[in-house]
Amino acid sequence: MVKILVTGATGFIGKRLIANLLQDGHEVYALVRIKGTQVFPYETPHLIYVWGDLSNPEALQELPNDIEVAYYLMHSMSEIMGDFVELEKKVAQNFVTSLKKTAVKQIIYLGGIIPKQELSRHLESRLTVENILKESGIPTTILRASIIVGAGGASFEIIRDLVEKLPFMIAPKWIHSLCQPIAIKDILFYLTGVILREGCLNRTFDLGGPDILSFKQMLLEFAKVRGLKRYIISIPLLTPRLSSYWLAFITSVRFSLAYYLVESMKADTYCRDQRIHQVLPHCCLSYVESIKLAFLNISQNEVTSTWMDSWEIHGQNPDIQKYVEVPKHGVLSNCQTLAIDGPIEPVLKKVWSIGGNSGWYAFNWAWKLRGLADKLVGGVGLNRGRRHPSDIQAGDSIDFWRVLKADLKEKHLILFAEMKLPGEAWLEFKIDDTDPAKLIQTATFRPKGLIGRLYWYMLVPFHYFIFGRMARSLVEVDTITEEKQ
Repeated sequence: MVKILVTGATGFIGKRLIANLLQDGHEVYALVRIKGTQVFPYETPHLIYVWGDLSNPEALQELPNDIEVAYYLMHSMSEIMGDFVELEKKVAQNFVTSLKKTAVKQIIYLGGIIPKQELSRHLESRLTVENILKESGIPTTILRASIIVGAGGASFEIIRDLVEKLPFMIAPKWIHSLCQPIAIKDILFYLTGVILREGCLNRTFDLGGPDILSFKQMLLEFAKVRGLKRYIISIPLLTPRLSSYWLAFITSVRFSLAYYLVESMKADTYCRDQRIHQVLPHCCLSYVESIKLAFLNISQNEVTSTWMDSWEIHGQNPDIQKYVEVPKHGVLSNCQTLAIDGPIEPVLKKVWSIGGNSGWYAFNWAWKLRGLADKLVGGVGLNRGRRHPSDIQAGDSIDFWRVLKADLKEKHLILFAEMKLPGEAWLEFKIDDTDPAKLIQTATFRPKGLIGRLYWYMLVPFHYFIFGRMARSLVEVDTITEEKQ
């Protein structure tokens, strides 16, 4: 058993890595930025949570002294304002400073393949982090990858949205840049395979699958797997910023993430050495095989993690308990209490299926309009959907909401808004099973200043109809609402 620290523990790769490490018998310390956050919604043997924010050392809990291996999976791409590279540099330096107080024997870092062309800010930040980790004096293994293919990954979801939504695409010239996609399954193989392996210490490896493809070829191959005919024309007029706005509008990713991904796509990112195969011989899945495996996981509802799993609660010392307890004072609210005439279970099932493909059971066109407005101001919008059609775990995203509490036993669901708002918002569902049973649905808003209050009161007429209809649709289980289109 190796004692391992994992940063970025709640992310797309972090969650899956932790699951693999636990399965291999290791003891894992998961570093989470928001106090009270869990990687999995259940108690897990040999998984210990460490609370702290690497960008704020004062809020960082002391790391266990006997850590042997530390994974650095931190990437700050939530915002595009400010000096992005400096932020990455600061976080990496704080990570190294904290590790030097322990007996750690190896740092493992997953970054991006560094092209020969001029580096984007995204890839420049990756290289900066690499250098800081290498210069730490702690044996370091650098793994570099291009596009990672897996259900729930940002790149996979972008390609999926583009291919499934657009029969005809006008693309920028970077659509001809080359990359070497690799399956998330193979990334996890390498991440775990290099643990304390002598031939991997103080070395840098490029990782990639067997196929080197242009982004255009990737889109067309994806379409072929999905049985779709797609046409793509590239033009030189689309700038990275315009391309990013287009991706943010069409796909599930927000503008800031789209912008950094587009910047990186301008350069070729394929493996320039094959040294990893000398140390860890392994046959990687092809791009087509990776896509098929991803859709197999989707069809079986086995998507362990998504790029959306990172929380958007901000603050110097964020504590999830402050948000799980919905405030009662200084807030504005809309409460709907309706009797449940029939069995409770069908109502609970509808509550647990809310959002995503199921919609919001009332005026879905209005929800979509609000999601579009959120996208236009740089928010997450409605495109994120949900990880699973009926299962909910604390930490999941549901459209532009984040699940704070999902307790089936208590029949209690609390959502926190991640849309752009002049305040903070909660949407709460509680089924009181005392006789007579009733559904209590509460929308709560804590405004920031006068603008926040004006925002709420302007929407009061809409809330009256939308929240009222939603509650009625939830208790009328046999009703099929016409707004679901």
